[in-house]
Amino acid sequence: MLLKTRAIIFRSTKYGDSSLIMEAYTEERGIRKYIVSGVRKARSSTPASKLQLMNLVDLIAYERPGKDLTRIKEVQPAFIYTRIPFEVERGTIGLFMLEVARNSIRESEENPSLFHFLYESFAFLDSTAGPINNIHLHFLLELTAHLGFLPSGDHSPATPLFDLREGQFIGGFPGHTEYLDPHRAGLMYRLLHADRQALADIRLSREERSGLLTDLLRYYRYHIEGMREINSLDILRTVMAK
Repeated sequence: MLLKTRAIIFRSTKYGDSSLIMEAYTEERGIRKYIVSGVRKARSSTPASKLQLMNLVDLIAYERPGKDLTRIKEVQPAFIYTRIPFEVERGTIGLFMLEVARNSIRESEENPSLFHFLYESFAFLDSTAGPINNIHLHFLLELTAHLGFLPSGDHSPATPLFDLREGQFIGGFPGHTEYLDPHRAGLMYRLLHADRQALADIRLSREERSGLLTDLLRYYRYHIEGMREINSLDILRTVMAK
């Protein structure tokens, strides 16, 4: 049978002389792997430019029950980036977001809500005209809702701390060092409850942004078993420090 679906390209690796194995997060089937034949031939009907990491595509694929690897029949752009490929900061943030998603999502079943969130996040990163310095932090926080460990409770005078292990705002010392102080917890709470369109209104210093990024990745490691290191993190820090 043929499957028609939108997809986000997570990874592609060389296969044979002219083909690729592509891993994608699809709207209809979750994470899937496909062979794309002849993609590296000069006159390929599916040039490699359509299969770049992070691309948002419409694809038609052959589906066979019980098969983990099938073939792509057709790939077309669903959304064409106009800024991510040409602006270092946007491209670096996008690669970081992609790597976090790739390392965090383990399910092979369809999850339309998660797919829509990812799709809109990359489209927004490309199209927004406002400052983008907080987008990766907001992305990390919003993604927790889809992964099952959304921070709970409210940041208030009664509950000024955030317990990274328990994932909730608390009123007193939790008995371990894995928590955020009132200032850092307050910043996280503001970002957590901010609309994507209003991120430019949240002013963070470079040090605050870098520290909160470290905190959120610690939070992920507590709640995702076997969470791998994010290879693009150092590059992101370098770019964001300029």
